[in-house]
Amino acid sequence: MNWRENPNGFQSVLVTGGAGYVGSALIPQLLSDGYDVKVIDLFWFGDDVFGESHKHPRLRLARLDIRNTEQLKRELKGTDVIIHLACISNDPSFELDPNLSKSINYDAFVGLLSGAIESGVRRFIYASSSSIYGVKEEKDVREDSPPFPLTDYSKYKLACERQLLDVNPRGIERVIARPATVCGYARRLRLDLTVNILTMHALVNRKIRVFGGKQLRPNLQIADMVRAYETLLSAPAEKIDGQAFNIGYQNRSVEELALLVRETIGDPGIAIEHVPTDDGRSYHINSDKIGAVLGFKPEHTIEDAVRDLAEKYRAGSIPDPMTDRRYYNIRTMQALKFI
Repeated sequence: MNWRENPNGFQSVLVTGGAGYVGSALIPQLLSDGYDVKVIDLFWFGDDVFGESHKHPRLRLARLDIRNTEQLKRELKGTDVIIHLACISNDPSFELDPNLSKSINYDAFVGLLSGAIESGVRRFIYASSSSIYGVKEEKDVREDSPPFPLTDYSKYKLACERQLLDVNPRGIERVIARPATVCGYARRLRLDLTVNILTMHALVNRKIRVFGGKQLRPNLQIADMVRAYETLLSAPAEKIDGQAFNIGYQNRSVEELALLVRETIGDPGIAIEHVPTDDGRSYHINSDKIGAVLGFKPEHTIEDAVRDLAEKYRAGSIPDPMTDRRYYNIRTMQALKFI
């Protein structure tokens, strides 16, 4: 797809947090699609996460704290679309310093949205989370299901959603993505996500520790996450404006994920150890809406994610997976003395 073939005519895309896990896979694809891309990030994990795309003539990197509202507004000039990925990701990272996390995940969002409206940004794509649903007994949690966020991370994700939808749009199109837990290999790899860390423990230690086990988790292979953002970029405004979309497939319990990892790796000698946990988050999301409205269907599976991770590890592309802090958000934040 070329931006000139995009029915919306978008040319420039600004991605906050674009040097993170999802961004490291998304940015090269957006460049391949023909967009001019600007990444705003603090580059805690380095600025070399885009592979051969790092020197692309249509890529611009801006080292910027999104809490710096005035500088942020200057960077927004000429932007057609914002994909807002930047945040302190997941509950444990958020809880390291709740005040810092709120300032980034919520307070900065208000300034970003205000700047986007003032700058004439045409579409705002917000990366929320399916964790806003909390604990649900029903097997198919849909977008209109009442949210029940259990943690501050989820509560502020929901607060940003409401801020986005409550604001006077003044011509800006607003859409919310509620992804499941992403899995699979990317250049800025995270190993503090369920499938990814289970896979690494299986490969390195031949032992998987399952915390709890019965909690349900929806999953999303990273290539499908990238495809979903491409879909939200190219979708007609009348189909997405003011809408939220679940994006998650293969709802599995943590215990089932461990068994799937062992089976996919093909080593029956991998031990599975159960450990008690107080993490009660459990939900089973339904993602039919994005398929029905936008025609989006997943093309990849958890098994694909596990196979990709195993292949990269065996090829030496994931060195020191248990000890290198770059793979773990909390360790990196602590090492950089943000906490």
